[in-house]
Amino acid sequence: MTTLDVVRGTAARVADAVKVHGVGGTEVRALDHVTVDFPAGRFTAIMGPSGSGKSTLMHCAAGLDTLTAGSAWIGDTELGPLSDRKLTLLRRERIGFVFQAFNLVPTLTVRENITLPLDLAGAAPDRAWLEALIDVVGLGDRLGHRPSELSGGQQQRVAVARALAGRPQVVFADEPTGNLDSQSGGEVLGLLRRSVDEMGQAVVMVTHDPTAAGWADEALFLADGRLVDRMERPSAGLVLDRMKAFERGRS
Repeated sequence: MTTLDVVRGTAARVADAVKVHGVGGTEVRALDHVTVDFPAGRFTAIMGPSGSGKSTLMHCAAGLDTLTAGSAWIGDTELGPLSDRKLTLLRRERIGFVFQAFNLVPTLTVRENITLPLDLAGAAPDRAWLEALIDVVGLGDRLGHRPSELSGGQQQRVAVARALAGRPQVVFADEPTGNLDSQSGGEVLGLLRRSVDEMGQAVVMVTHDPTAAGWADEALFLADGRLVDRMERPSAGLVLDRMKAFERGRS
């Protein structure tokens, strides 16, 4: 694979990724030689039972945690050799994050929360992009409101808009619907889906919810730190059946 192929086709990837916690008798392999690409313009869901390594995979791919062995890349940039400062800059400039807990700043307005990463970076927002983004998230009449004046679903839509504001190479979403009811969760997943289809975004989502995984282009399944299966064009029913089969195999 050439550098040009990586930049054009792959937003993020890990190669032969190993993550070990503890030593000796307490050693746990959270990731056990996992290799996977996250393509640009594609929605990927990472599934697996508790302790399977799915959150560890996302955190290492996003540069929030370091690998014990193997490599992680954003585009054509390998994360391992980067200094803390360069890694912080890369995350700020090329990665968007959406978390279960929203993580909005309560004293800022919706607009200020959306542009916060750009403001911290000292970057001027692309006004056309920002207005298109506000239109997509459907919060144009809430821009002056504080997070406490919004529903949970609206707050998470603000968090998604914030993640997309800097036009990152990839957005990592960790259980983004975990604190939402089914209707609000569907709105947020629809927004992530639109960001892929209409804006060419790469989205990588960790979830335990088969319904959420049904919005993705592909579902990856982890068990005991290994990539054990993958499913193109997943549906909630097919994902649920696959998860049940894994559980039966582990019992």
